[in-house]
Amino acid sequence: MNDKPSTQYNSAVQQIKAAILKSQATALANINQEQLSLYYAIGRYISYNTRKGFWGKGAIAAISAQLQAEIPGLRGFGESNLKMMRTFYEEWKILDYESSAAADDLGAKSSPAGDDFQEADNQDVTIRQARLTNLMDIPIAAFFSISFSHHYIILSKVKSKEGRLFYINLCSELHLSKRSLIQKIAEDAFHNQGKMPNNFSVTIPEHKQAFKAIQMFKDEYLLDFINVEQLGEREEEIDERVIENEIVHNMRNFIMTFGRGFSFIGNQVHYDKLGHDHWVDLLFFNRILKSLVVVELKKGAFKPSYLGQLTHYLHVLDDDERIEGENQSVGIILCKDADKTFVEYVLQDYNRPMGVATYKARQHKLKDLLPDEEEMKKIMA
Repeated sequence: MNDKPSTQYNSAVQQIKAAILKSQATALANINQEQLSLYYAIGRYISYNTRKGFWGKGAIAAISAQLQAEIPGLRGFGESNLKMMRTFYEEWKILDYESSAAADDLGAKSSPAGDDFQEADNQDVTIRQARLTNLMDIPIAAFFSISFSHHYIILSKVKSKEGRLFYINLCSELHLSKRSLIQKIAEDAFHNQGKMPNNFSVTIPEHKQAFKAIQMFKDEYLLDFINVEQLGEREEEIDERVIENEIVHNMRNFIMTFGRGFSFIGNQVHYDKLGHDHWVDLLFFNRILKSLVVVELKKGAFKPSYLGQLTHYLHVLDDDERIEGENQSVGIILCKDADKTFVEYVLQDYNRPMGVATYKARQHKLKDLLPDEEEMKKIMA
């Protein structure tokens, strides 16, 4: 293309420029919603003109260059970003449908409400701010609360609608950074988190707080930094204290495995209540939940009696340790094995926030990595 963009893109440049300047003048209180609506509208405009073939090859690059020349210091409207806006619109264009039409058919059969595109006059297509509505299961408040960068990460890495809605809600509720969001997607949090048997929805009265707690914990943790068999212990001789010591010695790895916002308070934390001693295996504080978190370690399969012990610890912590502004304490049983259906059944009888997760440690022994005795003799010979 020539250095000077063809005049055929002038109308496009002027319309995008006017939309940008108008958006920049909008009140800062709704800046994220305004920005997303703007990007959606520009993406819609670009999608129509590029997909219908009205613009030639290199049009987006040329438009981007002229935009940045006409608005000095403009950021976020490079060629790749304009293409991201197009993707943003195309993946979420259902949001611009009439609620009544969308309720009848969530597919692409309905046409956008008040569509400004005119097939007969494609060069004068106007950009309008998107009129986005809360359709069925799409959480529009959460949708507008996260950044465009977060949206694009979700769109590029998650393909199902259900998965995308899950991560939008997760970002909104937990205020995830972009790096944390990428990590959650890499861990496949959509399929793995929120599956731990728990009673949070009935024991934590505030809905958002319950959601945060449910999403905070996994149903199974891979503690691959622990290899208890290398400690010279037989499986039947390994007790909770061996596992606990390994976790304490690898606390940084454990916290990274366990999740965001955890601060380690201590292990075998002692409390004296009415003359009776109590020892909490692992005690944390979580900044996101604003709660003390008790983790009780068990070497074998889940037993209902574990919940009674944990309930007592939570009662003591809430009475003696919780300070003003903190939420009620949360307890997790971390055991080797658990029947989830049975755990969920038993949890119905308890009125303090608790869940049961399982763990896996490395199973190979060091000697298994070495040659056998006969092979070693051959090597030595």
